[in-house]
This record gives sequence, structure tokens and C-alpha cells, in this order.
Amino acid sequence: MILQKKNQLITHREGDLDKLVECDKAFERKDLDFFINLLQQDESISVRTRCVCILADIGDNSVVPILSEMLKNDETPLVRHEAAFTLGQLGFPECITYLIESMLTDIDHVVRHEAAVALGSIGDELARDALIRATSDEDQLVSHSAFSSLLNLDLLKINLNKNSSK
Repeated sequence: MILQKKNQLITHREGDLDKLVECDKAFERKDLDFFINLLQQDESISVRTRCVCILADIGDNSVVPILSEMLKNDETPLVRHEAAFTLGQLGFPECITYLIESMLTDIDHVVRHEAAVALGSIGDELARDALIRATSDEDQLVSHSAFSSLLNLDLLKINLNKNSSK
């Protein structure tokens, strides 16, 4: 069964369910190469999106390069969005540069929005100037997300100051 909607936002291909079962088995083995291969070779949006989500559950910084590659180069906004979300959840400082670039340059506003949110989740001051620039994004969702992330940076700074003065 193949379902496709305009702009390939939802795609299900025959065999996807079998691949998702394989993903669960590969996750139990923490088989990073399995997911990297699927991300680079599989055409199914559903499979690639699931792979990105599973990489977050593997949870160490060895997944940052492949997630950053997906964020920058995957043709599908949904996969890039999930990569931004996952990088934000992981919170590794090496994610910041990729998220900033995506927030400021991705053609899809949902990806830019998620990159802004991810930067706020990471909470590193290195993102402040880029977040300020993103508050002027033409898309309201992106600009609001950038403002929210800036508020989060401010809150983290206040809490850090409180804790250091104790």
C-alpha cells in the first residue's frame, strides 16, 4: 500500500512496517550503523523519521554528525524538523552551530521554528545573537519561537546567578 500526500508530507510504502520492526531490533543492539545506512538509503519518509527519533534514544554524541547531516541535507522538511528536535533534546554543545545555520537558512519555516526551539532547550549563550536575528524572521512561528528561546536563555542566566550567589 502506498499513500502519498502533496509535498510528500506523509508517505507509507510497502515494507515500511517490516523496516520499523527491524529498527526496534537494531535499537536493542544499539546498532548505530543500521540507522545511518537506513537514513542514507531509504526513500520512505516514515522510516527516515523513525530512524531520527530512535537516534535520540541511543543518546550519546556519536549520533550528532548523522543528525546534523539530516538537518542540513534531507530533502524532506519533516525529517529535518525531527533532526532539529532530536538535536535539541540531546543538548550537546556541538549541535549549536548546525541548529543556528538551520534556524537562519532553512527554506521551511517549521524547520527554522524547531531549530529555534532546540536552541532554547540547549540553553547555551552562543545561540543568543542568532536567536535575536531570528526574531525578525518573516514567519511568525519562527520569530515567536526565537523570542521564547531568548526568554529561556534569560531564565537560565537568572537561575545560574541565583545558584552561584548561594
